[in-house]
Amino acid sequence: MPRSVNAVASRARRKKILKAARGYFSGRSKVYTVAKNAVERAMRYAFIHRRAKKRAFRRLWIARINAAVRPLGINYSRFIDGLTKKNILLNRKVLADLALHNPQAFKAVVEKVKG
Repeated sequence: MPRSVNAVASRARRKKILKAARGYFSGRSKVYTVAKNAVERAMRYAFIHRRAKKRAFRRLWIARINAAVRPLGINYSRFIDGLTKKNILLNRKVLADLALHNPQAFKAVVEKVKG
């Protein structure tokens, strides 16, 4: 009985890796073994940084909110505490957007928290 190697699946697997490595420099886009390592590494970093991006944005929103509330006579932690006590359900993303693009509305929220 002849040996069966399933060349169709093997070629498809290699093509998938080489397609993902398109645009990489030199052998990273042409040599299968090098491309495989490069793609695996890229996927690992993509996975990690999809989560890190969420943390980075949260830090940015907090910094923007803090910068916006300080001139209004309150600090970030007291502001967030006041929001929860007054049962105002606005998340940090929305608050940061308000602070940046609609200062009057943000000021109204801060006054509601302070008062």
